Amino acid sequence: MKDLFGKAILDYQTNNSPEDLITETTISEEDEMSVAYLFRSYNEMPKMEQHALQLANGKILDVGCGAGSHSLYLQNERGLEVTAIDISPNAIKACSLRGIKDARMQDVMTLENEKFDTILLLMNGAGMCGKLTNIPKFLLQLKALLNPGGQILLDSSDIIYMFDDDEDGGKWIPSNNNYYGEVIFNIAYKGEKEKPFNWMYIDYNTLQNAAFANNLKSELILEGEHYDYLAKLT
Repeated sequence: MKDLFGKAILDYQTNNSPEDLITETTISEEDEMSVAYLFRSYNEMPKMEQHALQLANGKILDVGCGAGSHSLYLQNERGLEVTAIDISPNAIKACSLRGIKDARMQDVMTLENEKFDTILLLMNGAGMCGKLTNIPKFLLQLKALLNPGGQILLDSSDIIYMFDDDEDGGKWIPSNNNYYGEVIFNIAYKGEKEKPFNWMYIDYNTLQNAAFANNLKSELILEGEHYDYLAKLT
């Protein structure tokens, strides 16, 4: 990986002529994403993220922290102990420059011998497992990192709305046997292209079933206006 997402974050943090990221997926056309959005303050965050940050407590693990805006709020405004992790070395550099005390380049799947009270997977963080077949292993790893009574807070979207209606009033989904929430992501930045990677949007019912199958209790905390939701797993 060229770490273009992290490069954009670090460029923004260090005023190194940041540009918009260009994103495209197998089900959506090319779109520009302003890097500044990743540096938003609490007041600029969507209600769902704000709600998750209010529910967060104890020792916190922010998985796929990106520019670290959620971690910064929890650390500085709520005085909580936060570990911010991301697989992007450039994003972690930016997090450290922003003042996050414990920012680490780390894949959550390789984290061990630590326990947390709250694990955050915001901005569709559960999608990082890439494919639905990876969800059991992913959830079991998160569960192993939880203290007794701990919680996993995550948001995602049901992207069924992006598919066309069929004649019976249902949705027409190409039958390639894959889960319809699985997409391939492409990112470009400053004329460079990242290697395409798998990403997933998981609908709440599928998440609930996966949680149940792995002995986790699932609770729907909030539903957004556009097929998005915030869930808590315990």
